[in-house]
Amino acid sequence: MADDRREAGRAMRRKLMGEAFAAKLDKQVYDDPMMEKFAAYTQEAVFGTLWTRPGLDLKTRALIVVISDTAQGRTPELELHLRFARNQGWTEDELSEAILHLAGYIGAPLVREALLTAKQVFAEMRAESA
Repeated sequence: MADDRREAGRAMRRKLMGEAFAAKLDKQVYDDPMMEKFAAYTQEAVFGTLWTRPGLDLKTRALIVVISDTAQGRTPELELHLRFARNQGWTEDELSEAILHLAGYIGAPLVREALLTAKQVFAEMRAESA
């Protein structure tokens, strides 16, 4: 059963990130034995269990993690999750507006950092698709 969840998680992760970016991340980060253990866990527990649950569509789940990362100042995760959100149909304008909306609730410094991160990620994604 865990193997089934991990395989479902691998497929979900590739769907969210895109094949090319998932392969790049695997090569750069998850080829290390220690990080492979982390990858196994997240593929099973996060992508294979949480992301495959019924009740919310992937687009909504992607926005939730962008908001969570922004609120916590988790820039490396925000970089990944902005990709998820763009790949699930959120536009650059919608995502930047969602992040900007948080300024009154979490403060301008966190929002500024998130918008700078979004600017960078969106530029990278545009360059990758060109």
